[in-house]
Order: sequence, then structure tokens, then C-alpha cells
Amino acid sequence: MKLWDLAHSRTGDKGNISNISLIAYDPKDYELLKEKVTPERVKEHFKGMVKGEVVRYELPNIHALNFVMYAALGGGVTRSLSVDMHGKGLSSYLLDMEI
Repeated sequence: MKLWDLAHSRTGDKGNISNISLIAYDPKDYELLKEKVTPERVKEHFKGMVKGEVVRYELPNIHALNFVMYAALGGGVTRSLSVDMHGKGLSSYLLDMEI
């Protein structure tokens, strides 16, 4: 099953840091997301893109996880040669993860 079956996502950025939220459509799926979508799995999923640490924050009141990915944007908006300098497409890529 793909994450997009259980959740939606939003992405933000600050410098070379990408911030991705993963929000369960149904609150009953939040525990499954917590179990399956670990910082290690996210780092592996973004292998080659995310050079730094991945930190996960849990937001149980809104059934969401927030992943902060360091060294993820090729140096940041003003330095990156990437077509998606802000990393807005990273949320779609996360939702493509198989769990």
C-alpha cells in the first residue's frame, strides 16, 4: 500500500532544510503511520537526495507526523541547481512510499 492511500502531505523549506508533513485522512490510521514511517525509512526513501539527518515530530492531536530533513535541497533556493529548488515535489515523492 502507498502512503497516498492513508494520508496527504505538505512541504515547506528554509534554506537547505525540507519540512514535510504527513497527515492521516482517518485518525485510526495514525498509529500505523507512526509504526511504518520512521525517520530511517524516510531517509532511505530519499536516498541520494537527503544528505543530512531526518528528524520526526509527532503531532497526535492532528494525527500527523512532521519530518525535518537536513541538507535536502542542494544547498537551498539561492544555491541549488535543482528544477524544484523549494522541494515542493518532495511531498508527492513521500506519498509514493510503499508501506
